Amino acid sequence: MTPQLSTLDSHLAHLAAALLPYRQAAERLAGWGTELAWTLGRGGRLLVAGNGGSAAEAQHLTAELVGKLHDDRQPLSAIALHAETSALTAIGNDYGYDEIFARQVRAHGRPDDILLLLTTSGTSTNLLHAAHAAHDTGLHCWAFTGPTPNPLADLCDDVLAVPSPDSQVVQELHLVSTHLLCEYVEQALPLVRELPRVSTGGRTVRFGGPFGPDGRALATTATHAAGGPKGHGPNVHGPNGHGPNGRAANGHGPNGHGGARRDGATS
Repeated sequence: MTPQLSTLDSHLAHLAAALLPYRQAAERLAGWGTELAWTLGRGGRLLVAGNGGSAAEAQHLTAELVGKLHDDRQPLSAIALHAETSALTAIGNDYGYDEIFARQVRAHGRPDDILLLLTTSGTSTNLLHAAHAAHDTGLHCWAFTGPTPNPLADLCDDVLAVPSPDSQVVQELHLVSTHLLCEYVEQALPLVRELPRVSTGGRTVRFGGPFGPDGRALATTATHAAGGPKGHGPNVHGPNGHGPNGRAANGHGPNGHGGARRDGATS
């Protein structure tokens, strides 16, 4: 067996080993697609960020939302924060690299918008700061990460964790996840436009029947569930095994990350 073939077989073996557990984790994407379609279809915004290879994948996602994945449709508001190069370098120069995403979240995010953070390790300090900023601003915070537990997963409202120790495999399945998420969004958008929305105090209640390929219903789904002033209740992630994070409302100090470190170039 040639060295090239051995390398190929090894990589594909790692990918194959991750596929079955990934399939179980990726079932949450149908629900994410419904939520994201509702947010974007009614004028909300998706903010996305990552470092290195994860930045490229985040930008891939925003390109397909602003453009299209399959058929022609309305453009959807999605911003890749790392692609704002002048803002990125100015913020990094004036406030430090750890703040490059958090300051943009506070500038562009509005309550009930969604922040999606991509990382293989879940330890990048600039992403942890962005998650804190999302909670302080009233955004819903999701993440694509590698194996859990990791610090970012504990800060997010929901997480899709790829169960592989190989960062290359993690990124490859993150790309699959972005395509699936876009597909679910495009499937849900026509129904989103037909459903009424009723505001009750600080809650937005949606009415409708079964929605999307997983049969998830939108009936009486509130954008802010009970759990504190910002609407962030216990961080229960189901299949990924993240239990409640026990954080207090708004108790996100800018540097309270313990031993968090930045990802490498492909994080």
